Amino acid sequence: MPLATEIVHFSPEAYLDWEKSSDGKHEYLNGEVFALAGAKDAHVSICINLVSQLHAHLRGGPCRVYMADMKVSVEKVNAFFYPDIAVTCDERDRETEYYKRFPALIVEVLSESTAAFDRGNKFSSYRKLDSLREYVLIDPDSRSVDCFRLDEMTGHWVLYPFTAGDTVELASIGFSAPIESFYENVEQV
Repeated sequence: MPLATEIVHFSPEAYLDWEKSSDGKHEYLNGEVFALAGAKDAHVSICINLVSQLHAHLRGGPCRVYMADMKVSVEKVNAFFYPDIAVTCDERDRETEYYKRFPALIVEVLSESTAAFDRGNKFSSYRKLDSLREYVLIDPDSRSVDCFRLDEMTGHWVLYPFTAGDTVELASIGFSAPIESFYENVEQV
């Protein structure tokens, strides 16, 4: 989780009201509010590249893609997170303007400050979403993609890793693209 500059305790309703008029973005976990920091160029570029592809792929269908400023509510753990990208195909998500509750796909672009939380507690929280079918972690430094996909038969989350030369497949929305397209205009460090 991003480092907290100030920890404030809120009810979920108070958090949502406060967040609407806040100058910055904050995630919420069981009463605590955590300020989010800005992102690096590579992070933003990867998000734009993937959102552009997903938007074109989903156009005209029931699914919608959201980026960065849309919260996802995980009621079972009393949390609201700002995933880098979320896709929902559930009509019930059209009922809420400031957050979504039924994403099928969530994507996080890793950074040094968030990688451990994104792989650990955040993924653990997201797994409480009955609608979630895939959780994707994109590493800007190693240029790799880890796709965790729910196996409907066993209920286990299975890792599908992708690296240079691979075609990334997101089965939850019937999408595939060369991994290199995620990294267009991203400078190698």
